Amino acid sequence: MLRAFLRTTAARARSRTPRSVPDDDVLLDAPDDRLAPALVAAARGDYAPAAGLLSTTRERAEWEHRDRYATRLAAFARSRAEWLDTWRATAPDDPDALLIAARLAVHRRWDSPARAELLRQLVPAVVGAAETSGPDPVPWRTALDAARGARAGHAEFERLWAEAVRRSAHHYGCHVAALQYLAASSPGAHGECLDFAETAAQDAPGDALVRALPLRAAFTCLTSTAASTGTGTAAVRTHRRRLDAAADRAIALSAAHPAADPWTAELRNLLAYVLLRLGRRQDAAEQLRLTGPYVTSFPWERDTDDPLGHFLQARADVRAEARARAPGHPPRGRAERSAPGDH
Repeated sequence: MLRAFLRTTAARARSRTPRSVPDDDVLLDAPDDRLAPALVAAARGDYAPAAGLLSTTRERAEWEHRDRYATRLAAFARSRAEWLDTWRATAPDDPDALLIAARLAVHRRWDSPARAELLRQLVPAVVGAAETSGPDPVPWRTALDAARGARAGHAEFERLWAEAVRRSAHHYGCHVAALQYLAASSPGAHGECLDFAETAAQDAPGDALVRALPLRAAFTCLTSTAASTGTGTAAVRTHRRRLDAAADRAIALSAAHPAADPWTAELRNLLAYVLLRLGRRQDAAEQLRLTGPYVTSFPWERDTDDPLGHFLQARADVRAEARARAPGHPPRGRAERSAPGDH
C-alpha cells in the first residue's frame, strides 16, 4: 500500500491521457488522495486522519465515498489494528470507529468454515450499531452483508433492506449486498438478478453509482456456479442481449469520467472483465486503456491469487490481438461478440 501511495502522484502525471502504461507503473488498489494519508497515518498507529476523513463523509452525506473508505480501512485493520484499538478506547461511542469495527468483525468471520453460525451471533450487534447511526446507510450495508453471510431468511433480510433504502434510496453498496443475497438465495436466477439491477439503475439519478448495478448483475450471471454448467450456459445465452446492454450502460458511465481516474477504477476494471467474458475484446481494450495505472483486486481476484498478474496478462493478450488485427497482419481471433465464458 505504501509503495502504491508513493508512486501514485507520478503515475497520474504520466497518465493524464494513458496510452500504454508500463507494467511496472501499474498500481494495485491504490488509494485516492483522500484515503492515502489516512492509511499512511494508520500504519504509524495514528487514527486521527481516518477519523477526520470518515467524519467528513458522514457530515457531508458522501455515502458512496464513506462506504468505500470504510471498506478499505477495515481491510487494513485486519492486519494492523492497533490504530483502531486506540481509537475505540479513546472514543468508544464514535460512530465512525463503530462502523469500522463492525465491518472488521464481519470480515474476520467471513472466511471461517463456521461463517454462518459466527455471523448469526454477530448480526444483533451489527444491527444495533446501525440503528444508532441516524441517516447513514453505510452501517446498514454492513448489516446486510452480515445477514447474507448468516443465511438470514427473506423476511429478516427485507426488514434490513427497508431500513437501508429508507436512509438512501440509491446507495450502491446496499444494492450490491441485496443483489448478492438474491444471487445466493436463488443460484442461476439470472433474470431476477438482472430485473432487480435494471430497475434500480432506471430509477436512479444520472450521476448515481447505482446506475452501474446492471454491470454487477452481469458479472454475477457470468461467474455464477450455474453459468459453468450446460444449463447455466444456456441461461446466460438467453440473457445475452441484457448482458450486452448492461455493459453498454457501463461504457457510457465510464465515458463520463476522465481517463486514469482512481474513483472510476473499480467500475472500469469490472467492465473490462465483463467485456472479456462476453468476447467484446475491442471494447475491453478501450476500458483497459482508460484504467491507466489503476488496477483493483476485484474482479481479477476471482480467478487467481494474483489479481495484478491476471490483469496484466489479460491486457497483454488484448494488446497482442490488437496488433494482430492491425494493417499488414492477417486477421486472427474470433468475432467481436462471441459466446460468454471464452476468456
